[in-house]
Amino acid sequence: MTPGTERPAPVRRDARRNRELLLAAARKAFAAQGLDAPLDEIARRAGVGNATLYRHFPTRAALIDAVFQDALQGTVAAGEEARTSADAWEGLARYLEAVFMLLAADRGINDLMTTPVEGVTSLDAVHVHNHQTMALLVDRAQRDGAMRPDVTVEDLLMSLATLGRSVPSLEAAGPPHAWRRQLALFLDGLRAETRPTSALPAPGLTAEQLADILLDLGPHRST
Repeated sequence: MTPGTERPAPVRRDARRNRELLLAAARKAFAAQGLDAPLDEIARRAGVGNATLYRHFPTRAALIDAVFQDALQGTVAAGEEARTSADAWEGLARYLEAVFMLLAADRGINDLMTTPVEGVTSLDAVHVHNHQTMALLVDRAQRDGAMRPDVTVEDLLMSLATLGRSVPSLEAAGPPHAWRRQLALFLDGLRAETRPTSALPAPGLTAEQLADILLDLGPHRST
């Protein structure tokens, strides 16, 4: 064996091990505290220094991207199932229940699903898919006469984001699965038979306005 032939291997194994330790520590910290969990605390939990963390993940967004790149695929699958539902209203209700179960279980996922997170590239496709799913189901439910006709997709996404942000607090302080009651009340307000005689009192949000509001609503995390 010549000098240097085998020496790089232990370094690579250590690097892989450190990366996995960081991902595991970040996953737990984000689930418990949300995406603003301190990075130095994550490094400490992983048993490495801050320099090691930044060597693997130069920004908070890079760490978030690595932790959650596969975690939200369940929402995509639930969306695909909802799109094929024979009853658009039932498909929407089941889809939202599946999403809210994720929001209740993990504060990190709650942050990802309810507020924009710049630089998390793997999340972009999930948000696009979610918007398309909502748009398809709203259109079908309105054409079926199940949903009040003056609701827009932006109305739905705005209301769901603000309600979704409350889910971890409901889980922590309320009775078990308290979010189900709030979601049921919200859905009942969308039904066509509950539509009031007067129109909604203000113009609907544009997609750009919704994006600005959600960005302001969310945590303002540093990189």
